[in-house]
Order: sequence, then structure tokens, then C-alpha cells
Amino acid sequence: MKEEYSDSDIQVLEGLEAVRKRPGMYIGTTSERGLHHLVWEIVDNSVDEALAGYCDDIEVIIEKNNVITVKDDGRGMPTGINQKTGLSTIETIFTVLHAGGKFGGGGYKVSGGLHGVGASVVNALSTWLEVRVYREGHVYFQRFENGGHPVGELEVIEDCSPDRTGTTVSFKADPEIFKETTVYNFDTLANRLEELAFLNKGLRISLTDLRENEKKKEFLYNGGIIEFVEKLNKNKNVLHSDIVYVEGQENGISMEVAFQYSTDYSNQIYSFTNNISTYEGGTHEDGVKRALTRIINNYARNNKLLKEKDDALTGDDVREGLTMIISCKHPDPQFEGQTKTKLGNAEVRKIADDVFSEGLERFLMENPKEARIIIEKTVQASYARLAAKKARETVRKKDLDVSNFYGKLTDCSSKDPSECEIFIVEGDSAGGSAKKGRNSMTQAILPLRGKILNVEKARLDRALGNDEIKSIITAFGTGIGDEFNLDKLRYDKIIIMTDADVDGAHIRVLLLTLFYRFFRPIVEAGHVFAAQPPLFRITHGKNRKYVLDEAERDEYVAMLNEKNVKFEIARMKGLGEMDAEELNETTMDIEKRVLRKITVEDARLADQVFSELMGDDVEERRKFIESNAQFVKNLDI
Repeated sequence: MKEEYSDSDIQVLEGLEAVRKRPGMYIGTTSERGLHHLVWEIVDNSVDEALAGYCDDIEVIIEKNNVITVKDDGRGMPTGINQKTGLSTIETIFTVLHAGGKFGGGGYKVSGGLHGVGASVVNALSTWLEVRVYREGHVYFQRFENGGHPVGELEVIEDCSPDRTGTTVSFKADPEIFKETTVYNFDTLANRLEELAFLNKGLRISLTDLRENEKKKEFLYNGGIIEFVEKLNKNKNVLHSDIVYVEGQENGISMEVAFQYSTDYSNQIYSFTNNISTYEGGTHEDGVKRALTRIINNYARNNKLLKEKDDALTGDDVREGLTMIISCKHPDPQFEGQTKTKLGNAEVRKIADDVFSEGLERFLMENPKEARIIIEKTVQASYARLAAKKARETVRKKDLDVSNFYGKLTDCSSKDPSECEIFIVEGDSAGGSAKKGRNSMTQAILPLRGKILNVEKARLDRALGNDEIKSIITAFGTGIGDEFNLDKLRYDKIIIMTDADVDGAHIRVLLLTLFYRFFRPIVEAGHVFAAQPPLFRITHGKNRKYVLDEAERDEYVAMLNEKNVKFEIARMKGLGEMDAEELNETTMDIEKRVLRKITVEDARLADQVFSELMGDDVEERRKFIESNAQFVKNLDI
């Protein structure tokens, strides 16, 4: 039975006054991330129509001048008069904060977005916004300008087929609010839209870019999260060919889980609630993980695949090599924190456990060959964990006092972590210059004397046998694995200092892989940086200007030419060939240097990059590093 979506379904909680004054409260930031958040809020409204079963097609267009248009074929927003505001319902939705179909009534049983602030906040932060609604044989139109003020009332501008329904919203982000940039990144939009298509099987979402180099991508996944796992594992050696899919519903709460094991040593588990990425987990993820550990242990014991004398498999053991997507649809989700990164509903834990337990037990019983392979993988992981526990004994913090761990680390004098930083330097030669050019009070130097192990293809126990990794663990002081403690980190900044060439880029990626796989909280807390050694020195008169790349060189040279200034350009030598003064001036002096913070904006994409870049395909890795070495300053994850 088709549910009504009428004007009475739109409930008003409060007005819209403070959005332009404090936009960060509503979209998190006015940086590039906040700019893209505007698109998500409008798209989320269309996806809510799809969740309700009334939308099959969503089109997102980046128009010239970075205007965004979002079209859907849903029911179309209600167009009558809202009883509480006396305004048209369209005007209410776009000008009143917390006005929407998500607060009761028959509008939406399940929805994502910012609980109704989306459309009005986008309007408030735009130079102009236009909405067209196709409903009941008419096309309704209203325009807003200057931060959300209506230009005239909602009006019918033409007729359309009675069968045509849907909503089209176009808007131009306000450059007075988004001072950093108003330029949309095609890949950023495409990645999120593809994710939404995976999470809503059968929903077609397209992205068209009409700016200089026109391009288009279209996403339609009838297999839903099964195809999501398939994409994540496309370059992996999987242990079972079929992706396992489990679904179930209880008390109006639905659960979907898809998973597949590979020979990898890391895992990729991503959970979502109402299409929102819950990257901090929550009760849905807890329930699935709890069931996974219990069911695999039971199966292993009952089928004599786990010896009686062996300890039970841990959660880490059973998740090694696992790629899993967890999707929960909840009519009233409770998220912890304003960023909605962790689901808090207590009742979901048991529902997730029940649904997944039943599906996993069935898979193991019906597929004994695959079950044996999976159990053997988890048992090997448990043996490696025990070996790693023994290996950790050799890299305790106490080793810091023993021969300065073989003379490698040149530590700083200060014992206050908040003011200390450690430079991880490529080679002894660069290490020597760095030691002479550093501030000995706050700057420590750790030169790498050998190749860092590619931990994408190694378990923790093997990593702990690598001298360079042992030195890093000892220097950091945090421990590793289940003993990791971020509070014990000895340095506020961990700075990777390598040459700006292919070899330097490779070492940097190896280090980032190590940090992301075994020290991820350090990366997520913003402690990891990449030094930016200059490529060129431009000398004119007594002045010296260091620039990071060709583009910056050409810009500076053009300025000197306009002034008819004579100059000389020198290509900078590698870090090891710089003297201490040069290295300090260009790369280490906190007043002059350029550091790039390594961030994890999207854990799934970072996982994918490391899996593909550092996996078994050596040729692809070489091509990637060679083609991107010149852009190494942009190597964020």
C-alpha cells in the first residue's frame, strides 16, 4: 500500500537563524570537506525517497561555475501550505531549521542526513538555490537568494505529465562562507555516490561533470553490498569464491552483512547505519563481531580443527584477511556524538548477533571445504599472534636506555612529548646532516639504515623481526598490537623526511603503510607528517628562495622577470647531500619549513589504496609510484 506523504508530515522544531554565523556547527567545517557536505545533504534527501521505496534514479550534475544540481524521480516534496508556519511546505523545508519529513508522521520510516537540517542549511550557505517539484501534473518552482531568502512565493511554472514526479534542487555555494574553495572534486563526489549505490541495491546514481573536461560516471549495483565486497577484494587472493551474504529483520530493524576472506593479514570491516558510515563502529558492528568469534570457535572445536590444548581464537584471529560490509537500517538510530560515527542503540547488538549467527552457521555447515580453509587461516593467525607476543619482549620501552638502541636514535633533550618531534630520515648521510641541523632540545633523529618491510604482506610477528621496525616501535614508546597505548607516545610530531624522488616516495609509502596498519591511532590523532624538501633554490642578489615544485618555481620566476631581476635557479640535491645549514633552513626550522599532515579522510579508500599499492601486483605499484612521485607532496591518505 502506497503511504501518503502530505504537508502534515512536515513538522517544525525551530527556526533558522545561526547557520551563516556558525556554519561549522551544522556542516562541521567550511573547508573543502564542508563544501562537499552540502551535496551530501541534498543527495541524502533523494536517497531517503529511495529507502522509502519511491525513487529509482538520482542524478548529480556539476554545472559550469560549480553549480550543483540534484535530480530524483521520487514522490516530489509536498507543495501545500504547512499548518504550523503558514508558509508553503517547500519554503518551510528550505528556510526553517529542523523542518522535514523525518520527525514523525508517515514521511519516512528510515532516513539518513542531518535529521532535517540539510535542505535549509544548504540554502542558508548558498548564494542562490532553486527547487523544482514535479507533482500532480504540475511543475512547482521557487528561488532563494542571499543565504536563504525567498525570491517570491512557490508558484506553478508549467504543467507536466501526471506520471512524472520528483524533485530537482540546484544551488551555488556562497564564496563568502567557503573562502578556502568552492570547486568540487569529481572523485570525492564519485566515491561517496558509488558507496550509496552499493548500500541501496537497484538504485541508479549518476554523476556528470559539465566543467572543462566533461565526464560522467553511473553506478547501479543490483547485488548491493555483495558487489561492494567484490570491488574491495578485486586485487586479492580470496579463500572462497562466493561472497557470503546474510540478511534479516527484527522489530523494524534490518541487517545486511556481506563478507569474504582473503590471504591478506589485515582486515577491512566497514559498517553503515541508514547509509551513514559509522567508522567508529557501534552496536551493529559489535553484535556481528561477537557472533563471528563465537561461531567460528564453536565450529573449529566441534570439527576438531582447533586442538584441545589450544586457546580459543580471539576476535583479531578470526578477522584476519576478512573483508566485510555491515549495513543496518533503523527507524530511530541513536548516534554517539554529533558526527554520527558510532551507533549507540543497545537493542541492535542482539539483533545483529542473532541475524549474523544464523547466516554464518548455515554457510559453515553447507560449505565444509571453505569452512576448513577459513578455520585454518584463523588458527594460523592465532599462532602468529602468540609469536608476536614473544617478539614484543625484545622491543620494550626499556630498550631505549640500552646503547641508545645500537646508536640509531639521536634523541632530543626535552622529555615533554607535546613539544618533541622525531624525524625518520632516509639513510645515514641525511641522518648525519639532520643531527647537525636540528634543534637538539626538541628534535630527535632516527635514520633508516635498511629497507622497511612491506607490512601489507606480513603479519605482526614477522614485522617485529625487522630491525628498522623494531627501532621505530622502541622510539615511539607506544608499544604495538594489543599492548598499544597512544598516551605513551613520546613525540607530538612524527615526521617522515625522504627525498622528493621515486625512491623517496617508495620509502614514504612503506612507512605510511606501517603506520596505517600497525599504528593507525597515531595517524588518526594527527601526529604523522611528511617533510617537504624543496626541489629548487632561486638566488637573486643576497636573497634565496626555496620552492617545492616546478609550478611554484615558474610562478616565482615570472614575478622576478616582471621586475627585471637577475636570478639563478639550482636544482636541490638530495637530503643526504645537503649540508646541515641547508637542511635546517629548508626542511627542519619550524619557522620556515613546510610540513604536510597525513590524514585519513576516508578509511575505506585508504585501505583500498594500501591494498592495491602494496599488495602482490609489483608492476602496478611501480607504475603508481613513478607516476606520482612528482606529486608526492599531495600524498594524503
